[in-house]
Amino acid sequence: MRTTTPTAPSSSLGAEWASWHATHERDRAGEHGFLAITSMRWLGAAPERYEDAPGAWSTSDDGPVVVLDDGEWIEVDGVRVTGEHRFGPLADRSATSAVWHDGDETVVVEVARRGGSDVIRPRRPSNPTRVQYAGTPAYAPTPRFVVPARFEPFDTPREVTVGSVVDGLQHVYEAPGVLTFDLDGPRSLLAFNGGGDDLLVLFTDRTSGVTTSAATRSLEVAAPDASGATTIDFNRATNLPCAYTDHATCPLPPAENRLDVAVDAGEQLPG
Repeated sequence: MRTTTPTAPSSSLGAEWASWHATHERDRAGEHGFLAITSMRWLGAAPERYEDAPGAWSTSDDGPVVVLDDGEWIEVDGVRVTGEHRFGPLADRSATSAVWHDGDETVVVEVARRGGSDVIRPRRPSNPTRVQYAGTPAYAPTPRFVVPARFEPFDTPREVTVGSVVDGLQHVYEAPGVLTFDLDGPRSLLAFNGGGDDLLVLFTDRTSGVTTSAATRSLEVAAPDASGATTIDFNRATNLPCAYTDHATCPLPPAENRLDVAVDAGEQLPG
């Protein structure tokens, strides 16, 4: 993989950002990362077979099921499985996986639930999208886009429904509050629960569809302190999988997260 990391400023900001970006690129291009996805199959009640995964797949209120023919097998949690295997009901936005050895290649079959429906996405290291990946360009980091922010919590976290790059699909997130900050004027972003106490922000801005992803940009924000203070580092804005593959169900930002300012920071459109 050829990386396209820009020359970072000779500062702690630049060095830390360069290390973060290199790790992010390495993870994205991993053997079974989303660049390795070969298809996205929405499961129904009738069993169906696919050329890039073993078995016949279906789903019901009891969750996804695969029925393997004689001579077919997969591994689930390190255990060899033959015949019928039931994955059980999956929570929305959760996933599990099965491993298939197709000749000398190890394929991971992601089994997931998105927008209230079950789906499988085989991940093959030799997928051309991964093999031909040349890296993601990004703006050089700058202190201008590291802004102090204040978290203003709601009295009660709110369930927020957003659209998806897949027509008709919706995602539901829990929003604990709003981040307010100044970037060429007062701004605010609806924040979702991220990992642990951190926050997740999905947004677009004036660069979206020009130099950055048109659909959505993603940003993790460190958990606010007891007073609600935190920092938004737009230099770490990333693309979601839909910027690279059609086999994605990426959420769209809520309407209030469309910033009327150019955020010339973070990852740009893939080359």
